[in-house]
Amino acid sequence: MNRFFKMCVMIATIIIADQLSKGIIQQKFFLGESVPVIPHYFHLTYVRNPGAAFGMLGDAAEYIRIPLFLGLPVIACFWLMYLVWSNRNKNFIHCLSYSLILAGAVGNLIDRFSMNYVVDFFDFFYGSHHFAAFNVADSAITIAAILLIVELLFLNPKKELEEN
Repeated sequence: MNRFFKMCVMIATIIIADQLSKGIIQQKFFLGESVPVIPHYFHLTYVRNPGAAFGMLGDAAEYIRIPLFLGLPVIACFWLMYLVWSNRNKNFIHCLSYSLILAGAVGNLIDRFSMNYVVDFFDFFYGSHHFAAFNVADSAITIAAILLIVELLFLNPKKELEEN
C-alpha cells in the first residue's frame, strides 16, 4: 500500500471518529452537562464553540465569522490536500502532519457547515486552571503541530549539520 492511500485512510478514520464522538456527546449529554472521567482533572463536558480555537471571535459578526470560519478553512483544506500529495514520497513527518491537520480541519468544518458551531467535549483542568474544551479533530491538529515542532527543533538541525 502506498503512503498516500494510507494517509487517506487515516484522514477518513479521524473524521469518522470525530463525527461519531461528537454525535454521541450530543445524543447522551445536555448542553453544558459534565461527567467526571478522572474527578478534578478530566471530564466529558458538552460545549458548543461558535468561535475559533479557545472560543476566539465566537461573538464576532456573521460577516466576519463566515469568511473566517467557513471560506478560509475550505481553501486551506485544498492546500493541505496538495501538501499531502506533494509530500507523499518526500518527508513522512510533513505528510503525516498535513494529513492530521486536514482531518481535523474537515471534522470541524462539518460541524460549522451543519450547525454553525463546533462540538467540544474533552475538558481538562487542575484546581482553578482550566484548559479550553476540545474534540478529536482538535487533537489531530495539535498532534500535527507537535510533530512539526519536534521535526523543526530536533530533526532538521541534524539534517543541516549532515549536509555541511
